[in-house]
Amino acid sequence: MKILEISKLLNAEVCCGEDRLESEVCSACGSDMMSDVLAFVKDQAVLLTGLVNSQVIRTAEMMDMRCVVFVRNKKPSEEMLDIAKESGIVVLASPMRMYDACGVLYANGLGDHGETANHE
Repeated sequence: MKILEISKLLNAEVCCGEDRLESEVCSACGSDMMSDVLAFVKDQAVLLTGLVNSQVIRTAEMMDMRCVVFVRNKKPSEEMLDIAKESGIVVLASPMRMYDACGVLYANGLGDHGETANHE
């Protein structure tokens, strides 16, 4: 799934990384606990979170994520956007709750650990 499609599905504002919206991603995770992301997430491409601080971007950078989606109308700071730009990470901001956003992405074929949803 392209990041552009994610932004449309989640009615998200593109905060930075407009030049990388055509990038393909195959998995996602949702968490507000960066320790869980570091401990359990492997090869994830998109992180959905309601936690707004620079550690989110640093964690995404360490885990080679391509995109961070802030949910619940959370907005990243300029400092966070600067770090994301330096790291090549697309940052989106969605009005949706995390549960709903994860459900929409899963229902549209974006799974976890590289798996896609199977809908018939």
